[in-house]
Amino acid sequence: MFDHLLSEPAKKFREEVRDLVRWVPREMILDMDQDRIQFPKEFLQEAGRRNLMGCRYPKRWGGRGMDWVATAMAVEEVGTLGYIFACIFGVGAELVCDAIILHGSDEQKEKYVKPLLKGDLFAAECLTEPRGGSDFFGTTTTAVRDGDDFILNGQKRFIVGAEGADYFLVYARTATDARPHEALTCFIVDRGPGVETQYLYGLMGCRGGGAGRIVFKDVRVPKANVVGKINGAYAVFNTMMIPERLGTAAMTIGAARPALDVATDYTSRRKAFGAPINTFQGVSFQVAEAVMLLDAARAMVYATCKAVDGGESPRIIRRMVSETKKFVTESCQKAAHNAMQVMGGIGYTNVFPVERIVRDLRLASIWTGTNEVMSMIIANEWYRDRIGKKSETEARDWELDAAEAHAQDEKIYE
Repeated sequence: MFDHLLSEPAKKFREEVRDLVRWVPREMILDMDQDRIQFPKEFLQEAGRRNLMGCRYPKRWGGRGMDWVATAMAVEEVGTLGYIFACIFGVGAELVCDAIILHGSDEQKEKYVKPLLKGDLFAAECLTEPRGGSDFFGTTTTAVRDGDDFILNGQKRFIVGAEGADYFLVYARTATDARPHEALTCFIVDRGPGVETQYLYGLMGCRGGGAGRIVFKDVRVPKANVVGKINGAYAVFNTMMIPERLGTAAMTIGAARPALDVATDYTSRRKAFGAPINTFQGVSFQVAEAVMLLDAARAMVYATCKAVDGGESPRIIRRMVSETKKFVTESCQKAAHNAMQVMGGIGYTNVFPVERIVRDLRLASIWTGTNEVMSMIIANEWYRDRIGKKSETEARDWELDAAEAHAQDEKIYE
């Protein structure tokens, strides 16, 4: 029902992505969930061979010159394989590449973006530290200038692709006496001496993506690998929050879709009291709610994509992206919950994939900025944009549309 929002090239591209989804063997999905596969290089290689990654980047660097709507559609389709497939697809092709495309040099794009989009190299983003993730500007990883190089020391954790990535996008402190927003630098760090994946996490869900802790010990990083400006990571971080959070929202829809489809088929065939259980409102209404939530989520994703593509102001984008990430991830979790609920006990087993989907989706409201952080951003941007600007945003003064609006003695604010 959302085809009207897709261009003809995007629809054709969707069929290419669906062909990739069909190509993935069942065994790969199962082996990843059991951690028998720690990082699916074959999947990324195949996606690269088909030129499916980074579709919104210029063709010069290996993309297809498409837009955010096409990107959202693509990661949603990939997400139907499982949330982790979309995570590893998006981390390299959307997050890391985005930083380099928007802020990097042509040499960096040639060396790091083109081979990644071809599936010849793999990348990971290193933001979260053992001390926490939401306090980004409290980063304790350091990079000290040494001639034309920097010496990098520190740790990052919960890094999707820690096992498997050939290079890392790393944020580190490069100024000790500057304000937090002016103290960090973004680096491309090749896997090599001093870069070690020390721990792989036993995750509740989203397994098989090589999520681990990375330790950097006296790693020599050339100045040529600075992304953007020295002490200018704030600009990189700001732009990366769009693909990180908007991409998360889109892929979450894809991961939830199979749960709804499986539950719909099951409740259409399963009988109780002499009738298919989808004829009972206790069942069908929960399915209806899941349908509504996924449709609303997709509409919100596409609306935000249109705003980004249309060049809406950064502050509006910041709020819309945060709203989208929070609303969509929570809506998809609820949809998957409903799918399991209407299937009863069998939905809690591995006879059907719904239990894996529920486990996987629990990550959605935690990573790329917790939903509590999203609420904080939404509130801050709303109040900042609203206060003192009523005359610009309202057609009339709504406060006066009350019978006793002029009872000033009753309007006490302190």
